[in-house]
Amino acid sequence: MGSAKKSSNTARQARIAEMRRAEEARNRRNRILTVTLSTVVVAGLVVGGVFLVRSQSDDSSGDTASDGKTSGKFETGADGVRTWKGDLGRNHVTEKVAYPVEPPVGGDHNQVWMNCNGDVYTKPLNNENAVHSLEHGAVWVTYTDKAPEADVEKLAAKVKKTPYSLMSPDDKQKDPIVLSAWGHQRTVTGADDPNVDKFFEKFVQGQQTPEPGAACTNGLSQ
Repeated sequence: MGSAKKSSNTARQARIAEMRRAEEARNRRNRILTVTLSTVVVAGLVVGGVFLVRSQSDDSSGDTASDGKTSGKFETGADGVRTWKGDLGRNHVTEKVAYPVEPPVGGDHNQVWMNCNGDVYTKPLNNENAVHSLEHGAVWVTYTDKAPEADVEKLAAKVKKTPYSLMSPDDKQKDPIVLSAWGHQRTVTGADDPNVDKFFEKFVQGQQTPEPGAACTNGLSQ
């Protein structure tokens, strides 16, 4: 009887010892796995940081952006229309937005849109409000003081009779006359340039519109 009890205790102790060894082995594997994963994560963060810095450096010139919300660049088509290839943020913000192009063609914007029911403004607009109008499917005509007065008057007349369009001066843009829609933009030589009508026909409430049918009235006006 005593021999059988001693044998049972020995077997139990052997099982306990084996369980402890197994547990210790699992702990060692877990520690190794944790260290390995930590190393991979840290390495990934370092590589990602280097890539982001390089990307921002590469995109710092020209009409490009990479800020986590708006990223990409313009590509010019055979028809002369520049199309934004990349992402355009659509968040409502209260602060000023550093858009990558002037005038902007999309991105985060103010929650209040500029009235764009054929509205002609005589003073520069806040980009953040005008971009919201583009989101609603409007075409935005902008011009500098180098644009001939006769062309400005003709374009104003066209805008006034075109719902989902607006017009304003913008001396920060490079070219005398620019037409913008959400994600699209082109320059024109003047009011009689046939590309004016083509741009309006394609982009006023066009397929590019993120919010087709959204209001162009009851917004902000000068």
